[in-house]
Amino acid sequence: MNEPDIIKGCIKNDRASQKILYEQFYSKMLGVCLRYSKNSDDAKDVLHEGFLKVFDNLKNFKANGSFEGWIRRIMVNTAIDHLRKNKQNYLIVSTVYANEKATNVIDNIDDDDLALHIEKEEILRAVQELTPAYRTVFNLYVIEEYTHKEIAEMLDISEGTSKSNLSKAKFNLRKNIMQHNKTSRNGN
Repeated sequence: MNEPDIIKGCIKNDRASQKILYEQFYSKMLGVCLRYSKNSDDAKDVLHEGFLKVFDNLKNFKANGSFEGWIRRIMVNTAIDHLRKNKQNYLIVSTVYANEKATNVIDNIDDDDLALHIEKEEILRAVQELTPAYRTVFNLYVIEEYTHKEIAEMLDISEGTSKSNLSKAKFNLRKNIMQHNKTSRNGN
């Protein structure tokens, strides 16, 4: 069954078409949801809620862009809504935090060298360990390629806060990965 036929079937509430669409995009969209969630259970909740929105809104899909991109946007928005709804996401984070941690900055690490020695699972784990505010801005900017202006509008924060949270997210990711690598090398 091709994509337009699957979409038409889903609009008609055909369960077989819905199953095909769900199975076709499950893994990729779970990956999106995992980047915004603290754990796999939360990610699966977001994923299922997102698919319900996909099925409810398929009649609005205009086929101007990629269908996968349209679904991804719904998943990202659902993840952000989920964070807001559960009051886990304090999007405005104090700049004092960065100043307190400045003494621990690992500035001498080349990002390219670091990336060569990291497994995908380790990166995902490190992203999930970020605070919700940092994790959300990091994903929107780095993965989804939104601008700081777009992020600020989506999250109702200033562009400066978006830039600050991205910087802090990168710092904390680098620090967490370095600590994990050091622990792994020491056999702990």
